[in-house]
Amino acid sequence: MKKIKVIEVSSDTNIGGAGKCLITLLENFDYGNFDVSVILPCGSLLKSSIEGLGVKVSEVDGIADKSLDLSAVRALYEIFRREKPDVVHTHASMSARIAAKFSGAKVVYTRHSVFPPSRRISRGIGKLLNGMVNNYFADRIIAVAQAAKENLIETGIKDDKIDVILNGVEGLTPVSVDEKRVIRERFDLPDPCRAVSIVARLEDIKGHEYFIDAANILLRRGHKLRFYIAGTGSYEKVLREKVKAIRREEQIIFTGFIRDVDKLMQITDVQVNASYGTEATSLALLEGMSLGIPAVVSDFGGNPGVICDGVNGFVVPTKNAGLIADKVEELLNNDALYRVMSVQSKRIFEEKFTARVMTKKTEDVYRKSVYKEDI
Repeated sequence: MKKIKVIEVSSDTNIGGAGKCLITLLENFDYGNFDVSVILPCGSLLKSSIEGLGVKVSEVDGIADKSLDLSAVRALYEIFRREKPDVVHTHASMSARIAAKFSGAKVVYTRHSVFPPSRRISRGIGKLLNGMVNNYFADRIIAVAQAAKENLIETGIKDDKIDVILNGVEGLTPVSVDEKRVIRERFDLPDPCRAVSIVARLEDIKGHEYFIDAANILLRRGHKLRFYIAGTGSYEKVLREKVKAIRREEQIIFTGFIRDVDKLMQITDVQVNASYGTEATSLALLEGMSLGIPAVVSDFGGNPGVICDGVNGFVVPTKNAGLIADKVEELLNNDALYRVMSVQSKRIFEEKFTARVMTKKTEDVYRKSVYKEDI
């Protein structure tokens, strides 16, 4: 059987969650059965990482950080007509979906986010038109969480077109005691303090303010803790001012962007995800689970598909700092409970969230698209 030729298309100029998922796929594809190349916008930060894997990259103007640009459709169409891929897999690029459809390729589209759809496309004629367009310009649609699939169906997309494939990551390897000591010094984590971390873009919908409020509650209760906020974003100034106002700058630490966030994971005792506006499958939660780190998360989006309440962490209602604090405290005060949840975190990660599991399921979607049969 000949190789299935696939072109991956990303519109990302920065390396976000969708970009990391693309890199993980490229690291794990079965290249004996798939011929894979990538199209990126000019100047994308993803380029060097992807070329470092030995994967061919083409650059196209007009697709940078946007879904639809009619000027880019023709350029993409010319590439697809020349390269003759069996499958074009798009990551948030309607331009590529249109060009691929008209070139004769099978179109796979991944929905990487979860957020409530607007009434404009989830009601009446708007839902009908949105469904018609998206059903036509995609042979298969991958949703990265059950909540993402539900969002898609709400906007008129056919249930039987959608495959739910949870994000996967390469598991982290625990470091030695000596290495951990060096990392603790780097992040100014003195003994006997324990670490609670949130790794997410600094945007209002990610719920950092509730993380800060929960941190303040726990510190007022006398816990010896450090709280780490990893990432950057448009809400950073507001959050820093909030921490300053409660005089917790020494205990609530902004790390900024850190490329080696895995180092922070090595010293983290509990992770928190407090999103209330958009969340699919948090890659940071998965990396933490691979090390056996339990988490306290909001019940929004894909979080309940990653953290099972009472099994590998706790799920609490959105915008509830008090419950976040209570559940973090419960984990840190109960060593037996913590050990059980740590073991369960590792087990669930190995069963559901490894990079190879995600890649194998994605490869099956390509086969399903090309051969018109269930795998």
